[in-house]
Amino acid sequence: MKKNGFTLIETIMAVVILASGLLLLSNSWSGSFMRLRKTQLSTEVSALLERKMVEIEMEYAGKPLDSIPEEKEDDFGSEYPQYSWKMETKEFEVPDFSATLTAQSGGADEMTLTVMKTLAEHLGKSVKEVKVSVIYKGGKKPLQFSATQYFVDYDKEIQLPAMPGAQ
Repeated sequence: MKKNGFTLIETIMAVVILASGLLLLSNSWSGSFMRLRKTQLSTEVSALLERKMVEIEMEYAGKPLDSIPEEKEDDFGSEYPQYSWKMETKEFEVPDFSATLTAQSGGADEMTLTVMKTLAEHLGKSVKEVKVSVIYKGGKKPLQFSATQYFVDYDKEIQLPAMPGAQ
């Protein structure tokens, strides 16, 4: 007796092999889709962050540092509804080098310490740190991407202290 056809075991094995192949293929596609989505998000965020940094630079270039507000925020309009931006500013903080200078062999004299303190105060008043953040609100939780820029007032004159013994 000759049998034509497939046995139940052969059919089940074929279905298992087919299902495994489809599963691997779908995982590959979903992984590619996720990488593509992350790349698209990174590209959009980079472009929006660069655009906002240029806008802020153009808005405050050549103006006194005091005209730059401490905080400012908005969205990107209907073109990018899932994104918003925020700007935060603060005065530039120069580290105190007096302890380092006095710890060196021979230490530092009073005039050197005074000059360093004056220079640090001048830089603090002449430089403003501006941090711009782009917030993406399209996922499970908001993602924030930031860039920092420094505005410098090159026209601010340094106020030198009176030197003892100078005429």
